[in-house]
Amino acid sequence: MINIMGIANKTLIMGILNITPDSFSGDGMLNESATLTAVTIRAEAMLKEGADILDVGGESTRPGAQLVSLQEELDRVIPVIEALHNRFDVPISIDTYKASVAEAALKAGVAWINDIWGLRADPRMAEIAAKFDAPLALMHNRSKPSQAELQQLLGGRYIGVPYENLLEDVKNELLESVKIAHAAGVKDERIILDPGIGFGKTVEQNLELINRLNEIKELGYPVLLGVSRKSFIGYTLTLPPDERLEGTAAACTVGIMRGANILRVHDVKFISRIARMTDAIINSKRV
Repeated sequence: MINIMGIANKTLIMGILNITPDSFSGDGMLNESATLTAVTIRAEAMLKEGADILDVGGESTRPGAQLVSLQEELDRVIPVIEALHNRFDVPISIDTYKASVAEAALKAGVAWINDIWGLRADPRMAEIAAKFDAPLALMHNRSKPSQAELQQLLGGRYIGVPYENLLEDVKNELLESVKIAHAAGVKDERIILDPGIGFGKTVEQNLELINRLNEIKELGYPVLLGVSRKSFIGYTLTLPPDERLEGTAAACTVGIMRGANILRVHDVKFISRIARMTDAIINSKRV
């Protein structure tokens, strides 16, 4: 397992494996041609290109995406996790907000949990993370889900609420997730914070968050940044998802300079090189 509190001079690359039919970026692997072998081949390519972690998700988080049942999500991700765990010696992360999915995934070989709702969608998630002593990425999120079931789970305290002070609000809500984790017994050294770029934020707010990411880092936890191919890049550059590589690279570079420790990306080869070069510059000796 990667020691996340030992992250210092190397930005980790988290390669995205969407086992869905409806990923916003068009990279979903759930279709007639995407067999388990195809997913494994893509994972192997990502590792050769520089991925340090593989992030497996079975439910799309794009706006308007359909709610996936517990059983369907399990059916999508568990065979993939088992195959990856048996073949590769690399940490695997499960991208889910359902505690039952996280628990099954951890038993199948997952090492990390990546919760886009920061422990607010399922009260058992923190308990599962503590039980398995798993690194836990807590993401800030003010999106309004289209699914009534998820809205009910989350309550209306933050969903769709305007920000009074962007950075202070994001920091305070992330720290509330940290408190939930601590209360369940999650160790401080297992916690990772994600500002939630693209989730319940305007284009301008996303840009500001990246530029001020150092203020999230000052909370004292490793920071995960997920900007890959997201719509704020599309709106800024007027480009579709498959033409947002340069915009992603710019956002990742600034993110590293502001303190990001982990980059969650689709284009592993390109962004891995960007990260290695940016790390080299940042870690060079000043004259």
